[in-house]
Amino acid sequence: MIRVLLTDGHPPARAALRTGLGATTSFEIVSEAGTSDELLDQLARASAAVLVLDLNLPGPDIFALLPALREQYPQLRVLARGELTNRHYVARAFNSGIHGYLLKSSLLTELIYGLSTVAAGRPFLCSAVGLALAGRFYADSPADGDATRTTLGLSKREMEVLSLVAEGLTNAEIALKLFTSKRTIETHRQNIMDKTRTRNTAALIKLATCQGLLRE
Repeated sequence: MIRVLLTDGHPPARAALRTGLGATTSFEIVSEAGTSDELLDQLARASAAVLVLDLNLPGPDIFALLPALREQYPQLRVLARGELTNRHYVARAFNSGIHGYLLKSSLLTELIYGLSTVAAGRPFLCSAVGLALAGRFYADSPADGDATRTTLGLSKREMEVLSLVAEGLTNAEIALKLFTSKRTIETHRQNIMDKTRTRNTAALIKLATCQGLLRE
């Protein structure tokens, strides 16, 4: 069972999260906080494995607290919840020490998946943000043929595949959409991972964001 410290500055929203996560058998809410000061106090008291962090908690600025928090609790995994898809905001959050990010408007099922992913030691980016960032990147990429290379070293077709992967489509669904074979899509996906030295799409989008490759 994953021990969770739950934060949200809005008590009714926090109660809804508590009820939703409490209905599963995978998580145990060991403590809660509604302000930054309460968070610091509960971190010292609770032995949590994952922190569900409201980036808009009342009190001292969370972005200013995060680096010290991560240094003091290096084993703590942090899944942040915010309201923005802006690449600078998301990159700032990851650079401050979070391990995953999702929108507050995300469904409970995605929160549960994000918690499990982060707790397992992997980065996480919710589908809505991933799609928005990949869409901006793809829209700005050159359009004169598959031989054209982007700043990530990906071809136009590989960027198409990446965008559809971020949208949540399976290899078979992408193959149908692009009028090609499933094996070809599998090859494109492997090439994307090889070229960017990433293990999954979330890590790829994080890399592109943090390096400033996604323009507004």
